[in-house]
Formats: sequence, C-alpha cells, structure tokens
Amino acid sequence: MLILAYVFDITSSKTKIPSVILLLILGWVVGQSASYFEIIIPDLSPILPVLGTVGLILIVLEGSLELELNKSKFSFVGKTSQIAFLPMLVLSFGLAFAFQYFGNTTFKIGLANAIPFAIISSAIAIPSAQNLLSKNKEFITYESSLSDIFGVIFFNFITLNDNIGTDSVGHFILELSLILLISFISTIGLAFLLSKIKHHVKFAPIILMIVLIYAISKIYHLPALIFILLFGLFLGNIDEIKHNKFIHRLQPDILKKEVHKFKELTSEIAFLIRSLFFLLFGFLIKASELLNTETIVWALGITTAIFVLRLLFLKIFKQTIKPLIFIAPRGLITILLFLSIPISQTIETANKSLIIQVIILSALVMMVGLMSNKKKETE
Repeated sequence: MLILAYVFDITSSKTKIPSVILLLILGWVVGQSASYFEIIIPDLSPILPVLGTVGLILIVLEGSLELELNKSKFSFVGKTSQIAFLPMLVLSFGLAFAFQYFGNTTFKIGLANAIPFAIISSAIAIPSAQNLLSKNKEFITYESSLSDIFGVIFFNFITLNDNIGTDSVGHFILELSLILLISFISTIGLAFLLSKIKHHVKFAPIILMIVLIYAISKIYHLPALIFILLFGLFLGNIDEIKHNKFIHRLQPDILKKEVHKFKELTSEIAFLIRSLFFLLFGFLIKASELLNTETIVWALGITTAIFVLRLLFLKIFKQTIKPLIFIAPRGLITILLFLSIPISQTIETANKSLIIQVIILSALVMMVGLMSNKKKETE
C-alpha cells in the first residue's frame, strides 16, 4: 500500500489528482475487502491520533525548512499571515452561529466544533503545491503552516477555557511567551547537537527530541507548533544569520551541510507518516458515513463558504487568484482537532460524516481546479 502511495505521489503532478483522494479510496477498498473476506483485523482507530500528531509535526517542519526568511520577505509574511488568519476567523464565527441556531447549543460549543472546518490542511496543501511556481508554492507553504498554527492555538484557547475573559487572555499571553522562550532555548540546543554529533546516527535522535518537546509542551497546553515552525525557519535560514558572533559558534558551514541531509530525511519520514495516516483513515471510513444524506447539505454549504471567503480575501490582498483559490483543502489537522473535542462539547451536527464529506469535497475542488489550470507554469 505504501508503494502504491509513492506511485500516487509521483504521478499526481501529471494526473492533477491529489494523492490524498487516492489514499483514502485505497484505504477504504482494503477495509471493505477485509470485511467481505472476513479477515479479522484489530481495532486500529487508537493509532490514528498518534500518526496524525507525528505527521503534523513533520509536515510543518518539512515546510518551514524550505522557507526563506529575510528583510525582503517581511511584508510577504505579514500579508500571508493575515490571509491565513482572517478567513479562518470569519468562517469559524459564521459556522459557530449556524451550529448554535440549528444545533440548539451554545455559541462557545458551536465555535469549538466549527474551528476544525476553518483550517487549511498543510498535510495536503504543501504536497499539492510542489509543481506550482516557486512564489505560489512559497505562499501555500506559509499560509497552510500558519493556518495550522493559528487554528490549533485558537482551538485550544476555546476548548480549554470554560469562561473567556481577562484571566483567560492573560493566561494565553503567558503561554505564548513561555513557548517562545522554550522555542529559543530548544532551537539553539538542537542546532548545537546537529553540528556537534559525530556518531553515524544523528538525525533520528534530533527528530525524536523534537517530538518529545512538542509532546511535553502539549501536556501543558502550550502552542507547540510555534516551536516546530521557528526551529525549521532557523535551520533553513542559517545563511542569513551566520555572520552573527553567537551563531558562528554553531559552525554554520558544517551545520548547513547537516541541515541539507536532515531535510531529505524529514521529507522521507513525513511522506511515510502522511501516507499511513490517510490510508488508515480511509480504512476506518464506513460507507454509511460517506453517503450520509443528512450531512451532505451542511458539507456543501461549508465547502462553498470556504472557497467564497478564499476568493474574497485573495482579492482584498491582491494575490494571484488562480491556482491559489483552489488550494484550500481540509484534512489531517481537521481530523486531529475533531478527535480532540472534549466529549462534553461535541454536537450531533458536526459528526464524522460531515468531516469526511468536507475533506473529500475540498480535495475534489482542488483537483478540478488544478486540472482546469491548463496554462503550464514555468519558471
């Protein structure tokens, strides 16, 4: 199945079919076949959040390692941040009102269920943008990574605070300051290890320590994805700061060579974890959930709102409309946050069927959009 996943990945640039759709179909077919032939397979659903979390870490790390950050990029990053944040906020609040009105629930609970639908999945967006012009690829990488980070921070703020007030805002600012301090210390420490370890095995321990720092930060409800993004940006832009006296101690010339190898390994592992996640998610999908007629109207409405808002904000910020408008898929982060909603805050309207349908519809829009974008992009 993973070999097939690799085939899907390398052919997606030609077919324009997002590999996530093929992975979900393959996983679903295997699941149905196992049921038909009465092959006993243990419950694999507890593995899904673990794969999703590790996948999210590696995908954001992979994307941030590719990004260039210098003075000329600051206005671009600022604009991209707004495009990542504002549509997410508008869609979250709009959908929360809809859940409150039709689902007979509170606005806060409606908001907790709405946020997962408002976040672009970097796990799908970044690989899908690989064959675009470098400026569009860079935009998608920044936007989807920042959308994940803003979305997770916003989701945790809403679900973990019973009452939203000055105390909760103050506590949030404290958490943000703490993760920035942890990010600074951890980044310098890991970069030092990367340049100093002489053992033939050096990258696996670094990746494991990244996952460990992320996990410990999550226990204390800190926005740990900020650490992943800053660590990747630091390593990926070591050339920009190598003249600093402090950075010079890290032996930037040696570190740059190690970072190149580290990028390659991260990409390989990210591919494996991402593929396994979507194969397993497809395997766990039931036909009744996929074809649920009660949620299809909601799914169509949410998907339409996603792309209408995207068109509006791309125009407001004077960005290229095609093909950027089509690349706003929902996926791994949507599933992860949906599984993280406390039982006391779940509602019937926002169920697994709705999640599956929105993910597939947004991926189909992206597929059709990329196929219709006939003009070949050449550097």
